[in-house]
Amino acid sequence: MKGFGTDEKAIIELLGSRTNKQRVPMVAAYKTTYGKDLCKDLKSELTGNFEKLVLAMMKSPAHFDASELREAIKVGSSSCCLSRCFNVGFVVQTYGKSLEDAISSDTSGHFRRLLISLSQGNRDEREAVDVAMAKQDAQKLYAAGENKVGTDESQFNAILCARSKPHLRAVFQEYQQMSGRDIEKSICREMSGNVESGMVAVVKCIRNTSAYFAERLYKAMKGAGTMDTTLIRIMVSRSEVDMLDIRQAYVKAYGKSLYTDISSDTSGDYQKLLLKLCGGND
Repeated sequence: MKGFGTDEKAIIELLGSRTNKQRVPMVAAYKTTYGKDLCKDLKSELTGNFEKLVLAMMKSPAHFDASELREAIKVGSSSCCLSRCFNVGFVVQTYGKSLEDAISSDTSGHFRRLLISLSQGNRDEREAVDVAMAKQDAQKLYAAGENKVGTDESQFNAILCARSKPHLRAVFQEYQQMSGRDIEKSICREMSGNVESGMVAVVKCIRNTSAYFAERLYKAMKGAGTMDTTLIRIMVSRSEVDMLDIRQAYVKAYGKSLYTDISSDTSGDYQKLLLKLCGGND
C-alpha cells in the first residue's frame, strides 16, 4: 500500500494464504510497526466488494459474527440473524448491548422468541439419542401443529432450539413415519412470515448444515445480480469450518462446482480472493 497505487495481487496472496488466526494478529503488529491502523489503511486503498471482503477477513470469528448480527438486526435481515444465531451465543460487547437486547428491541412475537432461544447457544451436542424421547418429541410437534386447529409455535421453539442435532434428526425421522409428512412441509403449512422461514432454516441447518449453506450460496448467485453480502458472509465464516463439505454439497445439489459459479458470477480482485477462500474446484 506504500506510495502510489496498491499491489492488490500481494494483498490477495498474503491474506488468501493465511488462516484467520494468522491474519487477525497482523492488525496489532501493523500498528506496532508503522503506528497506523491496518483496517483504515486497507479501507482507504481498496473499494467495493473487494474492500468489504478483505475487511471481513481481518476480523476474528466472534467480532465478525457480532458485526454481521448488528447489521442484520439494523436492516431487518432475518436470514442472517438465523444463520449467525444458530451457530453462536455471545454478548455483542463491541456495541455496548447484549445480543438478546438487540434482538428484543428490533424483532417481535414468535420470531423474537426463536432468535433469543437460538442465541443462548446451550445445545448439548453430546446428548445421546433416546429413541423413546425422540418419539415423544415427534408426537408433541404433531400435536402442536398438524393435529390441532391453529399452531402452538412455542412447542416448536422449545424442541427445535433446546435439543441436540443428533436427537432432532431422530425426531424428524419419527415425525415423518408418524405423520407421513416431512417436518419442513408441516412448518410451511402451519406457519408464515419470518417465523416460518426461521423454523425451516433451523430444520435445514440441523439436518445438513453444509447443504444449508450450499443452498444459501446458490441462491445468492442465482439469476440476475449477486447477493454479495450473503456471499461474503458465508465464504468468510465457513472457509475454515466446513468449506470442503459445502463444496461437495453444492456439486451434489446443483451439478456444478461452487468454484465455477463464483468464477462466472464475480470478477476482478474480489473474484480472486473469493476463489482463494473456496480452496479449489470440484
